Amino acid sequence: MAGTEQDQVSGKPHVVVIGGGIAGLAAAFLLRDEPVRVTVLEASSRLGGKLSVSEVAGVAVDEGAESLYANRRRTTGLIQDAGLGGTIRPAGETASAIWTRGGIRRQPDRQFMGVPCDMDDLARSGVVSAEGVDRARQDLVLPSFDREGDVSVADHVGGRFGQEVVDRLVEPFLAGVFSGRAADLSFEATLTPLAKASRAHVSLADAAGSLVPVLAEGQKPPPVRVATLDGGFGSLPPVLVRQVLASSPDASIRTGAPVRELARRADGWRVTVGPAAAPEHIDADAVVVATPAGPSARLLAGVPGTSAAVAAFEEVPYSSVAMVTLAYPRAAFPGGLRDRGYAGYRVPAVEGRAVKEVTFTTVKWPHLAGEVEIVRCSMGRFGEEGLLQRDDGDLVALAAAELAEATGVTGVPVATRVSRWQDALPQYTVGHFERVRRIRETVAAQPGLAVCGALYDGVGVGVCMASARQAVEQVLAGIGQRDAVAAGA
Repeated sequence: MAGTEQDQVSGKPHVVVIGGGIAGLAAAFLLRDEPVRVTVLEASSRLGGKLSVSEVAGVAVDEGAESLYANRRRTTGLIQDAGLGGTIRPAGETASAIWTRGGIRRQPDRQFMGVPCDMDDLARSGVVSAEGVDRARQDLVLPSFDREGDVSVADHVGGRFGQEVVDRLVEPFLAGVFSGRAADLSFEATLTPLAKASRAHVSLADAAGSLVPVLAEGQKPPPVRVATLDGGFGSLPPVLVRQVLASSPDASIRTGAPVRELARRADGWRVTVGPAAAPEHIDADAVVVATPAGPSARLLAGVPGTSAAVAAFEEVPYSSVAMVTLAYPRAAFPGGLRDRGYAGYRVPAVEGRAVKEVTFTTVKWPHLAGEVEIVRCSMGRFGEEGLLQRDDGDLVALAAAELAEATGVTGVPVATRVSRWQDALPQYTVGHFERVRRIRETVAAQPGLAVCGALYDGVGVGVCMASARQAVEQVLAGIGQRDAVAAGA
């Protein structure tokens, strides 16, 4: 019995969540105590999206996203509400290095999202050449840059500091977070705190300095407060699923349920699931769309009045990623891995390497430390589809060879794993905020419809969960307004 008929019996409005990634599951979890019936529809065979965990050499290691910022209530609140607050584990080491110019070099202590605050500190790091430092110092004397509209990171940061700072400091940061390139990515949407601060400063270094602590001579910056969960972040989706299903006998979470069409009805929405030859129609009072840009565009294409949102969705490209996880005996790393003073390193694209970022997992997360050292090697910048088409053995060999060159590790890994994430990360290209504005304004004009996910406010796990909360508040408000109108009629 689908949709409206069943709800007439239960007396509950029906909310359908399309997409079973972390944003969709978070939305369903946030709805669990509301007087609604929840159905989650996921096209693939598994739930959790980019959150997944499996064992490597007997250690449970995340295959995708592995951490969030632990000092933000909006990022940890849902985890605590799910009863997992006691499983949050802080990082032991968060400092990062850069493999560039012939060696692994600590990035400057005073920097914000790769943008340097102190030119002497930049010079001491050795990340850029002496000529690069001299060019970066010009930021301190250049006149203010007038930004009319959005610009790329490369254009604005490069205009202030020169291309070498972009290539060897800022782009490696962007590649790690977005798998994107500075020439394409939006300054406003990817370096948002810095973009805001820069409006009050002529120098971009001064703007960056306003966002980091002032340090005494020889003092190191405080560690970034990032955290994971016991058992990895991939352990979160099953907990959310269990609690949603336990909250009500009416709740439903389905995999292998691709949504083919979304259509308005006089009293809500009709969701069409499955093949055209055997469609299933589900009626809903409200719908949360928690899918990437492409599927979202296809769903809204059949809804009158959403052409602006559809066009904006179609403008968002995605980058694919492969995560190669390697396990080595502890003695394989000369001098050990845990006293190097950093939890991994990034690799600038100008170095021509296949691996863009390396995380020493058993250093970053001390609770995982044991007889082996676990290392995660991330591959896949935007536009590197050819690299990711290589088979697993080739990717493992590439990652192991580059790790050996950078760290001196000897021998072969005792265990390996390759995790591939197709179209993993939306690219926040120039004009991204304007696209998001068009999408949200268009969707807000459709009663009982909301969107959430990595496309909107940030690609991190915590931000995706926060976007789910916003979507839930929007559909609940819509249901409440509709019921109020009906009661007064």
